[in-house]
Amino acid sequence: MLYGRPKPLTAAQQYLNLRANPISLGQGSLRAGRLTWRYLATPSTLSREYGMRIEFAQGGVPKTYVDAPDLQALAGERPIPHLYSRNPPQLCLYLPRIYEWQPQMRIDQTIVPWSVLWLFYFEEWLLSDEWKGGGMHPGDYNPRRRNAA
Repeated sequence: MLYGRPKPLTAAQQYLNLRANPISLGQGSLRAGRLTWRYLATPSTLSREYGMRIEFAQGGVPKTYVDAPDLQALAGERPIPHLYSRNPPQLCLYLPRIYEWQPQMRIDQTIVPWSVLWLFYFEEWLLSDEWKGGGMHPGDYNPRRRNAA
């Protein structure tokens, strides 16, 4: 063990944390170092409800998807900003290459609230056509421009 360096959380630990935290209330499955978690998210009291899914393989990074409603149908012809992939829509919540998410972080305390915040900005974008959530898309990352957002 390295002193001063936190140990990565296992998929089982992440699963138990997700089950225990009321903000990630939902259900999931845990098999052979992999978890899938489904929950409902409502970014504001006036918002629609979103069916969310997190997939996590031990040693990897969490992947977050919106299963319902269909985000592209809501967006119409416009390309949705801040997605890692479009089909299915995988939310861009952090830049993996600069380790904004670390394996010792709890998914229920990071990925879940980050996904709700992403949904808040998505709904704002639907109305204004301007992404106000800040951040960079992974393809736009340039280590020489670290302060650019």
